[in-house]
Amino acid sequence: MAAAHLRLRSLLAIAVVVFVVVLARLRGCRAATFTITNNCGYTVWPGLLSSAGSAPLSTTGFALAPGASQAVAAPSGWSGRMWGRTLCAPADGGKFACATGDCGSGDVQCNGGGAAPPATLAEFTLDGSGGLDFFDVSLVDGYNLPMLVTPLGTASTSGSGKCAATGCVAELNGACPADLRVASASSGSSAAVACRSACEAFGSAEYCCSGAYGNPNTCRPSAYSEFFKSACPRAYSYAYDDSTSTFTCAAGATDYSITFCPAAPTSRIRDLGWIIGCARADKKKRVGGPFRGGDGTTVTSCC
Repeated sequence: MAAAHLRLRSLLAIAVVVFVVVLARLRGCRAATFTITNNCGYTVWPGLLSSAGSAPLSTTGFALAPGASQAVAAPSGWSGRMWGRTLCAPADGGKFACATGDCGSGDVQCNGGGAAPPATLAEFTLDGSGGLDFFDVSLVDGYNLPMLVTPLGTASTSGSGKCAATGCVAELNGACPADLRVASASSGSSAAVACRSACEAFGSAEYCCSGAYGNPNTCRPSAYSEFFKSACPRAYSYAYDDSTSTFTCAAGATDYSITFCPAAPTSRIRDLGWIIGCARADKKKRVGGPFRGGDGTTVTSCC
């Protein structure tokens, strides 16, 4: 009887160990859940791209009607980016294409294709250095729609420090400088649907942080990047904008909400006319005025 009791205790101990190991592995398999929500008044097609060496997600693209949400689980160690595609439809020959953020797959699923600029990007590295998730919202490749990334979980309830919401909640297409503005050829309208980066628009090493400008000492903010930074101070505005634009949360304890078209505070965009005029002056390598910004604001000086 005593021997049987001892064997039973041993079996229970083994079962507990197995349960703990399986639970740990299950937790490790799901490092975070991304809940993607569309608050825009139009359909958005999220695109998802895993970095090289990262496990693929369950989907690489789908449609989100206005007000709709979809959850996507990501494994431990996952790294990649997400963005919103707009004005999508079957093009000539029946292939799926989008006016902004197109991934070139010809399908709703991006299938390993990245966003064609300009596009607002959310970038993640889960369970990285120091047991932290790293994330940011980047306008380095330009902008096509407002986006907000919000950490969810006990480690993020305070909203302080580097575990905090980030993004670009301002609607910038209407205020985009004329020489960065992108209009949709298919819509037949001159209204802007996206706003290019200065690198994409002009291709110079100074704006692209390449060549002699390929380090943080020589590549500095331009008036064009300041246009984005003033409206969206937590988003990356140029390649070396790390100090104010990278955020971290406890790995495995944090999920993330990604929202397209959150409400935009007017205080963030009221001075964009001044910035646009100065951006145009910056490109022309002169200071003065008057200049007319993308929102119709006349600027007389860039002091």
